[in-house]
Amino acid sequence: MAPEIFYWFTIALKMAIAASVVIGATVAAERAGPLIGALIATLPVSAGPSYFFLAFEQDAAFISQSALGSLLLNAATAIYATTYVLLSQRHPFIVCVPTAMAVWLGSLYLFSRFAASANAAALLNVAVFTICFFLVRRYRDVRMPKIRLRWYDFAFRAGLVGLLVGIILGLNKLMGPIFTGALAAFPIVFTSMMLILHQRYGGPACAAVMANGITGLIGFGIAAYALHVSAIPLGVPAALTLALCITVAWNLGVFALRRLRRA
Repeated sequence: MAPEIFYWFTIALKMAIAASVVIGATVAAERAGPLIGALIATLPVSAGPSYFFLAFEQDAAFISQSALGSLLLNAATAIYATTYVLLSQRHPFIVCVPTAMAVWLGSLYLFSRFAASANAAALLNVAVFTICFFLVRRYRDVRMPKIRLRWYDFAFRAGLVGLLVGIILGLNKLMGPIFTGALAAFPIVFTSMMLILHQRYGGPACAAVMANGITGLIGFGIAAYALHVSAIPLGVPAALTLALCITVAWNLGVFALRRLRRA
């Protein structure tokens, strides 16, 4: 097989694998209700495949700096979700998502300029998530009816995730580690769920998933920080495994604590 054909074949294969992971996670999220759905959606189902494939092409220093970019983006994603939650209580989709995306882009630009170190990014996450948590906590409990998913729901999500992974793998050498990490953690799952669930359930029901997702995103932030500090001393495979374990353990702990409080 010619090198060019093999290159594009591997890119297509990686896009398909990542898209399949995200589709499975979002379908499970829709079937399980706001809390379980949010905890599944905040697992690294889009960032994880991107980092997995980057690990074969980049060294530990690049992965470490990329994780710093993901940490910065995580704070911006919390603001993105919070903006959507607040707007969707009274406004249509066409107002909520574009406005939330504009706020996300602006906050990411500011964070990338003023939080250049891991400790600064971590403190930024603590401040942002504390504020966002208290703003959205009243909107977390909304009953979501069962719906039947259509074929174009799967095609839409597969296209979004596949395109993102393809861009990351094709442009990571041009973008540098910080922007690669930010793009790897782009809220593709949240956005695709907004685009579909808002029209099916309505704003408040979709907002309940996003509101519960704020808690789940805290675990991703911890994992991104751990990946940043451990990629070089532990090696990329061990650091990625540690980050994945952190996100899973955090979300399981949130679920157990919520059930305990309700009981």
